[in-house]
Amino acid sequence: MHLTTLLPVRPIAFLGQVLIAAFEALRGGWQFRLKDLGRVMADCSARAVPIVTVVNVLVGAILAFVGAVQLVKFGAGIYVADLVGIAVAREMAAIITAVVMAGRTGAAFAAELATMQANEEVDALEVLGINAVNFLVLPRVTSLLLMMPLLYVYGCVTGLIGGMVVAGGMLGISPAAYLDRTLDALDWSHLGLGFSKSFVFGALIGMVGSYCGLYAERNAEGVGVATTNAVVISIVGIIVLDAVFAVCANALGI
Repeated sequence: MHLTTLLPVRPIAFLGQVLIAAFEALRGGWQFRLKDLGRVMADCSARAVPIVTVVNVLVGAILAFVGAVQLVKFGAGIYVADLVGIAVAREMAAIITAVVMAGRTGAAFAAELATMQANEEVDALEVLGINAVNFLVLPRVTSLLLMMPLLYVYGCVTGLIGGMVVAGGMLGISPAAYLDRTLDALDWSHLGLGFSKSFVFGALIGMVGSYCGLYAERNAEGVGVATTNAVVISIVGIIVLDAVFAVCANALGI
């Protein structure tokens, strides 16, 4: 992908096309097939569950281990539940799940659309009068918008389980005491912040993956470059957006 494809003009135009296509779809003018939407949604949800489970359980366990090592020095080991619960709900579940989906699903979107571009299938759709953004991009973005919040909730649950296992093994904290402390520490502001992040991250991953695929060079190298760009840009974008969320949350006192 040339540098010109990463300049501000083309991404902004692409974002406008996606928004227009979404508005037309809400009015009943979508062009994509529902079976394509179902296929992409399955790939973004059920097939992603194993890797999301493993990563979030390990992250929760790591947070609990680090917290336990420090808190036990002050006789405050029970507060490891607070640490894991708040960290997972506000930050880690949304970020880690988004990074996993960027490397898994965002890269798949870019590779698939870049291959279609190389095979001139996108041009064929345009010749038939089918809008490529409506037919190819919208179902992918919609799928991630719908599935990322659900994966975030699942990531929170698995992260808490990982923390519970470590807290029980290292500190002897019972599951009932751990859950009771977690429920006391969490409130809807933490969960709402993480839920909002997952929604925005899903839109980012879907649009970046689709953008890199649609504007890839028409050769094998272009497919590889598009896939790499999709993952790198998505991960950097996730970190930048998380920083923006942190600043806004601090300003609002959340």
